[in-house]
Amino acid sequence: MQKKGKLLKTLICGGEVSLAVCDMTAVVNEAIRRHHLSPVAAAALGRTMSATAYLCSWLKEEKSSLSVTIDGDGVGGKICAVGDGALRLRGFVEHPDASLPPRKDHKLDVGGFVGRHGTLTVIRDDGDGIPFVGTSALLTGEIAEDFSAYFLSSEQRPTALALGVRIGTDGKCLGAGGIFFQPLPGASEECLSFIEGAIGKYSNISLLIEEEGAEGILAGLSPETPIEVREPYFKCRCSRRRISSLILSLGRHEAEEILKEQGKISVYCHYCNTAYDFTKEDVETIFSKEGKHEK
Repeated sequence: MQKKGKLLKTLICGGEVSLAVCDMTAVVNEAIRRHHLSPVAAAALGRTMSATAYLCSWLKEEKSSLSVTIDGDGVGGKICAVGDGALRLRGFVEHPDASLPPRKDHKLDVGGFVGRHGTLTVIRDDGDGIPFVGTSALLTGEIAEDFSAYFLSSEQRPTALALGVRIGTDGKCLGAGGIFFQPLPGASEECLSFIEGAIGKYSNISLLIEEEGAEGILAGLSPETPIEVREPYFKCRCSRRRISSLILSLGRHEAEEILKEQGKISVYCHYCNTAYDFTKEDVETIFSKEGKHEK
């Protein structure tokens, strides 16, 4: 059974600051397994999925959905992550095998992988028929700084955050996740000063997650209200049944034309790196079942 991550939320500073800590190590390892990510690609996607999990934790309904696209000019190409109110997440990197030399401080060059020019776009659909779309310009490609700018400019929610992914020599994730300080409306200057001083302590958040876990990090910040515990995990919505419905929607004539040209119908899901192939016999079965259903 696939392991799940952990996202913990509470209030601090007399209830004036929302605090969240997420451990996404298991989710990132699942992404690495599915997409065969290079270390820097895993770091970039892992940070993006950590922020996506946090954004999804604010969705009111399980079926509500949210997508994040980082479209920069780096070697990795587009980075996409999608989730819902149940924290079922999926994501991919356009060039998962792209790599870069480490920076001078020996850390992975996520900024170079993402690029320093481009956009970060969030689309949130609460099911009311009017999706919210927010976009902000990339600042550094370091992702945490870019999300902080997004929260301020598009959500009008000033948020101090740290994101990190630690990759071992074997290519597996040792620690991944983030911490989010979000002052609530009317928060005092004292609370704002506390956040400014506190966030600097989490520049190496991935190592802290590896060593202390989300619970240990949260305990050190003295939560003042009951802790909300959520479990994000990697889950793609694609399935052979869903793809069969897609083929059915094409109509028999178009499906048969594709079969004549290609010998089969192939559909590839970028989010989970899964290919679905349908032979002539498979397609005939799909339309035969529909014919029986109509009768």
